[in-house]
Amino acid sequence: MSNQSMSFKGLRLLVVDDDPDTRTLLTFLFELDGAEIITAASAGAAIEIMSFFKPDILISDIYLPDENGCSLLVKLRNLEAKRGRKIPAIALTASAFDEDRNRALLAGYDIYRCKPIDLDDLSSTVASLVMLEEYA
Repeated sequence: MSNQSMSFKGLRLLVVDDDPDTRTLLTFLFELDGAEIITAASAGAAIEIMSFFKPDILISDIYLPDENGCSLLVKLRNLEAKRGRKIPAIALTASAFDEDRNRALLAGYDIYRCKPIDLDDLSSTVASLVMLEEYA
């Protein structure tokens, strides 16, 4: 990460990715800067987590073992709408295909990023989404 560390104190993130290394990396990155993070390896686990955890931001892979990340986002957004909230969402995936990017953005992801992860860019993106939500 860059020398200018961002504070994510109090920020709650849900990371959904079937790759354990990605989950570990993102947990380390954001916890180091004060965020509370819960990870899930599947869409089903993410839905279950949402019953007790109210994240400020979702970071999710598109290709999950049990369900597509786009359909997961639709379900999570429906859950959040019942709570009167809209969770900002970042698609973080290994797919660089335009059709995957377009499908993710049409499903409601705010941002689409390809792996490998640029940690500085991801941190800045999360900070930008948080700022947008604070002033919405």
